[in-house]
Amino acid sequence: MKIGYVRVSTKEQQMDLQIDALHDYGCEKIYKEVVSGAKAERIELNNIIENLREGDVVVVYKLDRLGRSLKHLVELVALFNDKKVGLVSLNDPIDTTTPQGRLVFNIFSSLAEFERELIRERTNAGLASARARGKKGGRPKGLSKEAQAKAKMAESLYISKEYTIKEICNNLSISSNTLYSYLRYRKVFVK
Repeated sequence: MKIGYVRVSTKEQQMDLQIDALHDYGCEKIYKEVVSGAKAERIELNNIIENLREGDVVVVYKLDRLGRSLKHLVELVALFNDKKVGLVSLNDPIDTTTPQGRLVFNIFSSLAEFERELIRERTNAGLASARARGKKGGRPKGLSKEAQAKAKMAESLYISKEYTIKEICNNLSISSNTLYSYLRYRKVFVK
């Protein structure tokens, strides 16, 4: 079965172009989703994955509609391969149901891995160079002035015992982990 996946980032964007192209390609079912490409949680994409059967083909208008990043795309294709499911992108030279399409996709993923390795090498070389010049990497120790002020307020609210942890966090717009970090910084014993 050919299964289409359509995604737009905002409600203002139109899906018609993608839907028409998927219908023309012969998709029997089309899943539609309005969600930013950066978001990890995609309900309709998860529904597709859960319902895939061997021999199905997932069809997208463009690859950027499917994966959040090249790494995510590679992971999805590996998952599809495990399920013996193909991927076709109508506007990219990708059709993993053919040997040539699998080759092109594997070249893309090899290039992505090569790029990650180069970035890692450059980062490590830069850090080593900085250390050799006496520079320290990472975040500065301690808290910023703003964080110190919030830590002081957190301490006052916590010691007053008038507020729950959740109320303190909501009032200061911080997480409970941050609250506990602030209290440790202020040397407040937390029960």
